[in-house]
Amino acid sequence: MTAIPILFEDGEALVIDKPAGLPLDRPRAGGRSLDDHLEDLRLGFQRSPAPVHRLDRDTSGCLLLARNRKALKRFAAAFEERLVEKRYLGVVAGPVAEDAGTIELALSKVSTQKDGWRMIPARKGKPAVTHWRVLDRQGGLTLVEFRPETGRTHQIRVHAASGLGTPLLGDPVYGSGGKGSGKGASRTLLHAAGLTVPRGDKPPIIATSPLPADFAALGFSDG
Repeated sequence: MTAIPILFEDGEALVIDKPAGLPLDRPRAGGRSLDDHLEDLRLGFQRSPAPVHRLDRDTSGCLLLARNRKALKRFAAAFEERLVEKRYLGVVAGPVAEDAGTIELALSKVSTQKDGWRMIPARKGKPAVTHWRVLDRQGGLTLVEFRPETGRTHQIRVHAASGLGTPLLGDPVYGSGGKGSGKGASRTLLHAAGLTVPRGDKPPIIATSPLPADFAALGFSDG
């Protein structure tokens, strides 16, 4: 089993560089999940660390783990209170006319027997706010930096599709998967590139994750 890179480590926290394709929860059909790595990520500590927030299976990058229950509670509160700075990179499957902006689209969960569940923009949904700016344009695709204020399920994916008007490349739910753009993608191209978590009197947790190979293969670079 390949070791997961560690981007930050101290006595109460780890930030790992979660690989794309690794789910946090055990899939119903079986297969590997983050649970299989938690024992190795103890790194000599008595308890296995626990994830503080969620990343979709396809999403790569910074994932915060707490090493004890007190830290888990404090970090979860920081996310809930919108004190955590999150920076994502996404490849949008088409051109984006403007260079920057803010998307405010409330989101609600819907479920059908045919398609399963998904999130949709809904006036009576939960508030969701995402700031964005274009970093690069290559071959009809756009590299966008997303800084979400809120942390709704699938927020960036829905805000790209319904707010920018073009879904993330490879998104099988809100886009056309790896098809339709002329550029292939084996996953939804979303990457958690940076995370800053304030800790009161202690120095903040600061972690950055390098640009994934599948982003670079499309001609993009971060910075």
